[in-house]
Amino acid sequence: MGMDIIVLVVDWVHLTDIAPDDRLKVLQESAYEDDESDDAVDAGWVWPAEPDRAWLGRYEFGGTLGSYKPHFWAAQAWEDVRNEAGTALRTALDEFLKALIWWGPEVDTDAEHVDTGIFPSTDGLWRPGPLIARGPQTVAGLNRCWQEAAPAMPHLRAPYARHAACPGRWIADFEEFTELLSGWAEVVGEAQRRQWGLIGLPI
Repeated sequence: MGMDIIVLVVDWVHLTDIAPDDRLKVLQESAYEDDESDDAVDAGWVWPAEPDRAWLGRYEFGGTLGSYKPHFWAAQAWEDVRNEAGTALRTALDEFLKALIWWGPEVDTDAEHVDTGIFPSTDGLWRPGPLIARGPQTVAGLNRCWQEAAPAMPHLRAPYARHAACPGRWIADFEEFTELLSGWAEVVGEAQRRQWGLIGLPI
């Protein structure tokens, strides 16, 4: 089995009202519950019907089947094409992707995708894999980054075809790259609208 991920927007007031040592457990138990509407949603939002789970929503990335691999390959594609981006676009997408799925320009540096103070420890993760936890303040900054990046994204089409396209791989072309990033922008935008945070849990 490969790495999978479940991506959520989370009411940060509710999450931080939970005792710090219990947050990860409560979050996982709430996130992993089966939703009756799961089979009907291939892409987009799933909002739990249960009142006691109204503090979170799940986003399904279309065409990924819940796998983390497309996110990994989108990060790799950005690594391959970022030197062809203009300074403003490169700066904005660097910040956006480094906070979510990219390891940054230093290849020997592990990416840290968790804001401090959210979980005292990640030892309680049910499954190993990518963990993302970004609070409302970080989300607001990410939303600004995307608003700066989005208008310039079309300028990457030709450089992407030359340097990052890889038919047959996850994120094979520019359209798949922009579709995945637009999914993250949707998650960030919804979290920003609600003044919530976002969480990515390994599944």
